[in-house]
This record gives sequence, C-alpha cells and structure tokens, in this order.
Amino acid sequence: MQEILFRSTVGGTDAPVPAETAIAEGMPADGGLYVPVSFPRLPDRVFSPEPLSYAELAFLVMKPYFSGWDEAVLKDILRKAYDLNTEAGREPYFDTGEVAPLVPLEGIAQSPGARVFVLELFHGRTCAFKDMALSVLGGLIHHSLERLGRHEPLAILTATSGDTGSAALEGLAGVPGLKTAVVYPHAGTSEIQRLQMVTTTPENRLVLGLEGNFDDAQSAVKAIFASAATSADFAGIRLSSANSINIGRLLPQIVYYVKAWRDLSAQGALGRDGRMNVAVPTGNFGDLLAAKYAKEMGLPIGTLVCASNANKVLADFFATGVYDRCRTLVKTDSPSMDILVSSNLERLVFLAAGQNPERVKTLMSNLKTKGVFKLNRKEMAYLADFEAGWCSDYSAGSAISKAWSVWRVLLDPHTATALDVVLQKEHILKDGTPLVIAGTASPYKFPRACSEALGFAHAGSTALGDLECALELEAKTGVAMPRQLKELSAKTVHHRKVVTKEALAGELAQFFRNKSE
Repeated sequence: MQEILFRSTVGGTDAPVPAETAIAEGMPADGGLYVPVSFPRLPDRVFSPEPLSYAELAFLVMKPYFSGWDEAVLKDILRKAYDLNTEAGREPYFDTGEVAPLVPLEGIAQSPGARVFVLELFHGRTCAFKDMALSVLGGLIHHSLERLGRHEPLAILTATSGDTGSAALEGLAGVPGLKTAVVYPHAGTSEIQRLQMVTTTPENRLVLGLEGNFDDAQSAVKAIFASAATSADFAGIRLSSANSINIGRLLPQIVYYVKAWRDLSAQGALGRDGRMNVAVPTGNFGDLLAAKYAKEMGLPIGTLVCASNANKVLADFFATGVYDRCRTLVKTDSPSMDILVSSNLERLVFLAAGQNPERVKTLMSNLKTKGVFKLNRKEMAYLADFEAGWCSDYSAGSAISKAWSVWRVLLDPHTATALDVVLQKEHILKDGTPLVIAGTASPYKFPRACSEALGFAHAGSTALGDLECALELEAKTGVAMPRQLKELSAKTVHHRKVVTKEALAGELAQFFRNKSE
C-alpha cells in the first residue's frame, strides 16, 4: 500500500511528512495547513453490503492515511472511540444504538421523488458533531508522539466557536503528556456551550474567554502558532491543535459520509446512479470539506450544499468566486457558524488551484492584508459540484417548526439552517437522488431558539436560563434531553477568566509552563 504523505498548502520546498508529524505539529511552520499529497481510493469492502461496525468502517476508510502504523494500534484507537459496548470502568462515548443514525424526513418537498435524511452526528459525550473526530484525536496524537519518539509534554491550543472546545476538553482528557487550552469568544456561544467548557475540571486544562468574536479568537491562536518558534514566551513549548486545522480532526470526519452512503444503499434508497447529495451547515468549513475529501476518495456524492446563516461569506464565495471578510459579523441563533474567516476553505482553495502552493500563498496573503481574494475561472470550475445558500434566524426557526410539526424531529438552529437552504434548492431534489443533511448538534444545546421556533410561551423570558428552558423544551416535546446536559446545573464553574487578545499569549504560556497536575 502506497503511503499517503501530507504537505503544506503554502509550502513549495519542504518535503511531505507522514501522518504522525502532521498530527503532532497541528500546523506547518510556514503558516499553511497540512493536506494529503494524494487521495487514496476507498477500499471495495466499504461498498459491500456485508455489515460493518462503525469502528470497522472507520479503520477501512482511515487506514490508507496511516499505512506506516501498526494496524492493531489504529484499530484499538478507533474501537475505544466508537465501540458501543461498555467496558469495565468506561462508558461508551456515544449514547445510542448507532454512532450516527440516519433519520428520514418523508415527503419533505413538492417534488414527489424527493428524499431527505438527517445524519445525526450529535450523540457523543458533548452532544455535537465534533465528538465524531475528537473522540479519536487524543489516541492519534498520543501514538503520533510515540512514533516520533517525543516524550516531552505537548500543549494543545484550540480556538472554538462553541462546540469544539467542550469536545476537545472531553476527548483529550486523560491522554498522557497533553495539556489542553481552549479559547472561546466570551459573548459568542450559547449558555450551554459555555457551561460545558467552564465547568470542566482544571487538571491540565484551561478555558479562557476572549473579548471579541470567534474570528478574533481564531486569528489570535493562529498568530501564536505562527510566532511560537521565535517567541520567548513559548520557548521550549511544543504546540499542536485540536481545531480542524489539525488534519487528525479532519480525517475521521470522512467516515460518517461513507456510513451514510452505506445506510442508504442498505435501504435501497440511492439514486439510479448510486449517488447521494450532501448538505452541511458550516462556518469553518471542515465538516463540508470532509465530504469533498470523501468524494475525492471515490464515494458517489453528487452535489455538496454549503448552508450559511446571516454571516453568508461562504454562500457569497460559492456564488461569485470572491471571498470577502470585510463585513460586520452578525450574532445569530446558530453561533457555531458566526464566522467570517473559514480556515478550512484554504484546503479547498489548494485543490481548486491545482495544488499550487504559490497561488494559495498569494490568495491567503490577499485575504490577510486586504480582507478579500478572488478565484479565477479555472479555479471556479473545480467548485462546480458545490451549491450554496443562506437563511435568516427567522427562516431557520420556520424549518425547526416544520420538522417538528410534520415529522416530530427536533432540530437545532444549525441543522435547521441546512434544511431551509435545501428547501430553497428544490431542483437538487427533483431527480430523486437522496440528500443527507449533517445534523450537527443536539437541539438542547440551543433550547431557547428551539422553544421560540415552536411557540412555547416562556421561551423569550429572560427569567429562564437556558438550562431551565431546556427542561421546559423536554417536558413539552417529550424528546429526552441528554443526561450530560442536564447534569450541567449541578457542576461547579472552574474557569472564569476573560482576557484581551493582547493578554492571551501570556496567559497561555504561563499555563503551559506550569507543571502538570
């Protein structure tokens, strides 16, 4: 089996590196992002109807990227993440009979052949799709360090718009040699997202609120990575990331699209040509990029629908080829998508530019210095399989209401955004090709928006906190609230500090330098 190596999106001279180097480093020193030099073909076994557990499927999909690894080690990492059987002293990471169940929405559109499904990716410990990859990342990082012979502590630094933070804190907990710091926009997450992070016990973990929005947090963290090698504050500190800038986050996300295709195939629900379409609510673009990677590996995906909220920088980009972040960030009911600089788009631009690092460097430099870049006609042609759209909070609320009233399916505002965009694009549904919507978070992480959409009387009351609102939502819908969210009300807040961008590096350096607890 040919080894798949990884290179930087902007590095033209450095030799490609194996998976363990890319994962342990998180980002290349040149400020780009690691991408596969080539895409392996999915093995024939994944297209076979014989049953596979999720862990077995993940091994088949991911193994080509880890060809130098002992197969038993990779299998064990994936089994610990995705096995639904309780082991002594360990609860399963996912709380359903399936890791990622596929739920049909029958008769959703005017077209009689339209078939839409929601792929529920939020049944992990923190109730968001980030668990699908972060349950694996700790094991991948740990073994990467072993393969590289690195025994010094590794500092994991992550910016979050809400869900990555709690999933990283949970998924990396207890991994030997790791200290994890999460930076979130202080006023830019839901209350429940914030509580999930700040109630984390402080052993080898730090949560900092940042004055500003997610783009401020993300740019500050990327600046620290870029300058760490020459910074006195970070001298001797080895950094990596749990953000989707780390290729170890992205690779496991490919798997659930393959799983969705297998489920549709088993149900006889694929189109005549064996394809499915995919729609993803996205801000930082990693989740939808994973679907594109799956397609590059041979998964029969047709159209990839990019769904945005009112911060429609991605929708505008796919419509015009112009990426323009020079606009005011809008605070919405889907805060994980309140992003104007989508980090993972750089990886897609790399493919569109014919894997030309100099071209990518120019485009990314324009984005940094001018706030805008534009693709040429040939690059836009590569994006022909993407469609994009956006919707307001009001329209997303209408989609929540429709999903509940017609199918008794409770959607969060992010997933509802994708549903609304799909309903705007009925031409995609007309030929009967099934469309899979990525269900990215539990509705109970955003109970106020869900309750307001369903017309519950107390939803807009400031007297009710989000946890109380969530309990009311559970009582009125009968849909069980995840236990781990209910338990937040009894947890102690351990992380209260809010810092400026100027003070961030010093706070992080002090935390990483302290001896492990």
